[in-house]
Amino acid sequence: MGSVIINNMTKKFGEFTALHDINLEIEEGEFFALLGPSGCGKTTTMRCIAGFENPTSGKIYIGNNEVENIPANKRNCGMVFQSYALFPHMNVFDNVAYSLNIKELNSSNPVKQLAIYARLLNNRLGKHPKAIQEKVMEILKYVELDKHADRLTSELSGGQQQRVALARALVMEPAVLLMDEPLSNLDQKLRHSMRNTIRTIQQDLGITTIFVTHDQEEAMSMADRIAVMDKGHIVQIGTPTDLYSNPSTPFIADFVGTSNILSGTVAGEENGLVIVKGDGFVLRSANKALKDELNVIIRPEHVKVEAVDSIIDDKKTNVIEGTVIMSTYLGSIVRYDVQVGSYQLIVDTTYSSGSNIFEEGRKVKLTVEHERVLLI
Repeated sequence: MGSVIINNMTKKFGEFTALHDINLEIEEGEFFALLGPSGCGKTTTMRCIAGFENPTSGKIYIGNNEVENIPANKRNCGMVFQSYALFPHMNVFDNVAYSLNIKELNSSNPVKQLAIYARLLNNRLGKHPKAIQEKVMEILKYVELDKHADRLTSELSGGQQQRVALARALVMEPAVLLMDEPLSNLDQKLRHSMRNTIRTIQQDLGITTIFVTHDQEEAMSMADRIAVMDKGHIVQIGTPTDLYSNPSTPFIADFVGTSNILSGTVAGEENGLVIVKGDGFVLRSANKALKDELNVIIRPEHVKVEAVDSIIDDKKTNVIEGTVIMSTYLGSIVRYDVQVGSYQLIVDTTYSSGSNIFEEGRKVKLTVEHERVLLI
């Protein structure tokens, strides 16, 4: 069983509280991401699950087992570190076989242990058993590194080293795979490729995976569910779609994707729509307002830019007037910074060949549908 349950976990370092009453339920076979800025507690949470840190209070269950008194090497967790932690003097095969050798070492008699120590020191002093050879080559073939088995890890590219670290964790057939920002050392193109590789392997094996990252694109593209953390607290848990479409706080709206966040006051209702007024704008929202003073959240891609003299039916959509401060051509989209009152709104519009781009200083109208105006 590879489910993970955390109940009321708190972790303190002296007077500093790194984790505040963490509660999580991660299902068997789920790809679960811990997402948040540096220092939010996501790596500490993972280290507690792995057994590298002991919670100050609370319980952790892996499967049906409460793991408080189980050491890290017996929790059946595979770990992929941010730095990969590969042995540079060993080749690919020996790096992956290392964990199997250690496992065999811990369960062997003294005579057999000598043979294991010999091959750990130098593979010329002792051969790996056939079972280990077959298992290592099987997992190397799975991560497409079987042809590099004899190469030193220092001779590999960053993406290949990352796959060696992944193979070393998977060869143990762990109940839970833990990954601590494993893509942060790769360039953007390679990160995209490795995201697809990791996700494909995880789905093929059906292994419960917990992935720590500060990159919202990584979390959104890979995870079944995401826990967003901030200052040692879990702020919201949900699917990528839930977090993006229905953020519970301005912090999540701003951290998960890009958002325009405006302060407004409820000024009444009209035809089932909530009217919100703020500095330089009046907006109607089809969403419920839970308080009078609130934040208005509008995603950049939900806004359209029109010429100021355009005729728009403002009963069907919101219309705001503003001034273009900057326009940036990004290939498939044009990003505008538009001044509205005291706010500088970001607007992303699809660009098609031959389209006019509104220049800086141009007066424009911004339109946004009532359903796209979120109230928090």
